[in-house]
Amino acid sequence: MKFLQKTTTKMKKKFDGWLSNDIGIDLGTANTLVYLRGKGIVLEEPSVVAINQKTGRVVAVGTQAKLMIGRTPSHILAIKPLVDGVISDFEVTEEMISYLINKAQKNSNKIMGPRVLVGVPSGITNVETRAVRDAAKNAGAREVHIIEEPVAAAIGHRLPILDPIGSVIVDIGGGTSDIAVISLGGVVNSKNLRIAGDKFNQDIISYMRDEYKMLIGEKTAERLKLAIGGVISFEGDCDEYLARGRDLITGLPKEILVTNDDIRKAMSQSIDTILDAVKEVLETTPPEILADVIHRGIFLAGGGALIKGFDQLLSDFVEVPVFIVDDPLTAVARGTGTVLENFDNFREILIQNDDELPLKG
Repeated sequence: MKFLQKTTTKMKKKFDGWLSNDIGIDLGTANTLVYLRGKGIVLEEPSVVAINQKTGRVVAVGTQAKLMIGRTPSHILAIKPLVDGVISDFEVTEEMISYLINKAQKNSNKIMGPRVLVGVPSGITNVETRAVRDAAKNAGAREVHIIEEPVAAAIGHRLPILDPIGSVIVDIGGGTSDIAVISLGGVVNSKNLRIAGDKFNQDIISYMRDEYKMLIGEKTAERLKLAIGGVISFEGDCDEYLARGRDLITGLPKEILVTNDDIRKAMSQSIDTILDAVKEVLETTPPEILADVIHRGIFLAGGGALIKGFDQLLSDFVEVPVFIVDDPLTAVARGTGTVLENFDNFREILIQNDDELPLKG
């Protein structure tokens, strides 16, 4: 009987594979990545949608929509439908997910909707999780599963999260920073901060306004962060970048040579908050796992992992080795792909549907 059940399950998996795709989505505040099983990461688009307010129709999604930010006429609005890693505009998010799913399987001849695995920040509420699930279903998914992003990032880096070994991963994305301690396929301890890449951009904008009486846009702040952003002053290090904006006193165009020291000062408070959060998580982690962490270190993922000197600063602060994962920007998306390819092995680590939870009583 068991042999028959196993054979039937294998046949069903093979049949489903013929009829539909498996798609992993790293639904980020800044960028969304899409993994198509069998092909790898096929899309990386900014999480932006441009809407024509007169007609209510979507004008552009992703890269094309991001190019419109700050440059649109009054009736076209470029929207970021995700704020702090969660859905703030359900209908626009649904449109974006639908666009990405359709584009990812553009040349596919599958006749059924895809099975979709979506990465979300740790600690989001049941309501926020349901919103993600409903948006993906309405966008055409046949089956929707949810995974916490730090767990997916750990899987993407091939950390042994199913073993009785403690792993600590810090995932600094666009809207949120996730710190998670993982062991035996579960999150032992975690903390989610609404401080990440977008907050760093706002810090730079505020600093330029206060120090130089100059208003810059979010895209300029992003360029400054990527070009000369850092958290440690290295000897002989004097990177500079020409920032352009509006003089708040005269109202006229203005340009200023900004140094890496300016960017470091601008981001310092937010960086300190992340450091304190990592320390707080470690302080409340079981000692046996801490022994593993001292031996194996902490792993950094997400765009924030690429901030110059952050790994060294964190290591000095918590007195534990810190390593940047391979290709930190795609770790979550690669993790969703690994889960989809070995679904039965990782089923237990997914966030369960309400209807999957066991009945009480």
